[in-house]
Amino acid sequence: MQNSPEYIRQLLSDIYQKESRPVFATLIRLLGDFDSAEDALHDAFKAALEQWTENGIPSSPRAWLISTGRFKAIDRIRRQSKFNPLQIQQVRQMEADTADPSKQIDKEIEDDVLRLIFTCCHPALALDTRTAMTLREVCNLTTEEIASAFLATSSTIAQRIVRGKAKIRETKIPFEVPQQHELPDRLGTVLQVIYLVFNEGYYASSGATVTRVDLSSEAIRLGRLLHDLLPSPEVTGLLGLMLLHESRRPARTTAAGDLILLEDQDRSLWNRDMIAEGTSLVEQAFLSKPPGLYTLQAAIAALHAEAKNAEATDWAQIAGLYTLLLRINPSPVIELNRAVAIAMHKGPEAGLLHIEAILERGELKDYPLAYSARAELCRRAGRTGEARISWERALSLTQQDPERRFIERKLQELGP
Repeated sequence: MQNSPEYIRQLLSDIYQKESRPVFATLIRLLGDFDSAEDALHDAFKAALEQWTENGIPSSPRAWLISTGRFKAIDRIRRQSKFNPLQIQQVRQMEADTADPSKQIDKEIEDDVLRLIFTCCHPALALDTRTAMTLREVCNLTTEEIASAFLATSSTIAQRIVRGKAKIRETKIPFEVPQQHELPDRLGTVLQVIYLVFNEGYYASSGATVTRVDLSSEAIRLGRLLHDLLPSPEVTGLLGLMLLHESRRPARTTAAGDLILLEDQDRSLWNRDMIAEGTSLVEQAFLSKPPGLYTLQAAIAALHAEAKNAEATDWAQIAGLYTLLLRINPSPVIELNRAVAIAMHKGPEAGLLHIEAILERGELKDYPLAYSARAELCRRAGRTGEARISWERALSLTQQDPERRFIERKLQELGP
């Protein structure tokens, strides 16, 4: 029966999964506070469980939840405001707004989701706070799930979120999409957070597994959401980049969870639907000139995806794209990736010249992948002793179990 408690409970569970974040975002705009909106959201779902069984399912569940949440919040504040002039004033202002939120069109609610993303990723917040806020408030992950992903304690994550909300409230960070002239810089902070979440899922910085599918999937979901709301070239490029990388997930580890390098992967396992979608997005992003940071990285990923095997990879073009990337985003990690591409195109000694220059500057002295790259190129160049030293340095730095096992195998292969 459609009005049975079991049916309503399951329906509300499904609606919560799909609609809770848009409802929450609109309630923040209406109530002006994260915590009040969270309470109102849960009050609305509780009321729905009690009322829909008796009165039937409303024609627009999302609008019903927004309207009910708003009235529940007003009632809650009124009960608490008997001796608080500020809260009394707040209630009066909310009641003076006679606009019925149930009449909002979908576009306005979509704008609220966009406001929520930009607020959680505001540059006034520390990067780790932005990440925690986005995963908690936009993605609805629990503090325990976020803590597990980033190897932090739940209390640490909770404190970051509390500090973030306090900063938003105390400094009066506006709940709004930036003005057009502010958008490029502000969008950059949003994309930075999404890509940080994806990278931690695609290549975990530590722990027992190479990947965290929950995090990379959540980042792609966020990328799709942002692309639907704000399809700028760099948003398109980032979504394409994440899909192209994610397409390789099934081939990146053995059944036992051990690491498989790109050149050794079984490319028949790559997800061709993701590759097709990612490549199409890269082509769209390149229509805007000049290409940006994420679009160039996506183009590199597309070249890997298009190669039938490792030998067919267009390393010359990849090295050229890394050169362009360095011009717009000077970074020792990008410089390292360019050095590897040069080595694959011109030979190990050519790449080693660049890697050793980076290491001599000390910029990547604690980055295990820099020493792994040097070790592999030294091995290919016949410099076995130096390869061993670099593998041992990489082993001392890595915190990821599969990577440790991979390096230990490489050391064994070098012989005594």
